[in-house]
Amino acid sequence: MKKTTLSFGFLAVSAAYIIYLYFTGPADVSSSAASSAQTSSVATATSASVSVAQNSAGASPNPGASTSVATAAPASPPPVSTPSSVQTPTSAPAPKPTGQYTDGTYTGSSQNAYYGTVQVSAVIQGGKLASVNFLQYPSDRRTSQSISNRAMPILQSEAIQAQSASVSIVSGATDTSMAFQQSLQSALAQAKA
Repeated sequence: MKKTTLSFGFLAVSAAYIIYLYFTGPADVSSSAASSAQTSSVATATSASVSVAQNSAGASPNPGASTSVATAAPASPPPVSTPSSVQTPTSAPAPKPTGQYTDGTYTGSSQNAYYGTVQVSAVIQGGKLASVNFLQYPSDRRTSQSISNRAMPILQSEAIQAQSASVSIVSGATDTSMAFQQSLQSALAQAKA
């Protein structure tokens, strides 16, 4: 009976440890060693508790009475202490980033793009070019609409990435690209900080 109870206690502790590992996942070697040490101490404490419970059960006048097994809680690792002489440096708040432009919305000049006019507005936020909006672009013919619809997103994206009017000429939209550069340049000249 004593061996059976000890085996049952060991199996219960082992099962609890396996379930713990299943839900917490693999750990590094140092924490695994600490867990093994804690499990060993739990198994030892459990065995001792079972042994004490059996001894007291054997001495009782009622041998058929059930005995309860008390398990000891695993010991928690000691707290990590930091030396009192080490002080955490306090840092000054970071300075507000400044860009090359003054915040606001600036309208560029109207520029001739042969089949129409290009005019843009530049939106500056946080000192940087945040967006470029087309106010006018060639759109009176179907071909002009097709060229503008293809070229405008490319020009807008490149201008924001470059933070200037220095953008590549879009193939097939040379006049629109050059007019875009000139209009944006005039808007950014107004926004210079």
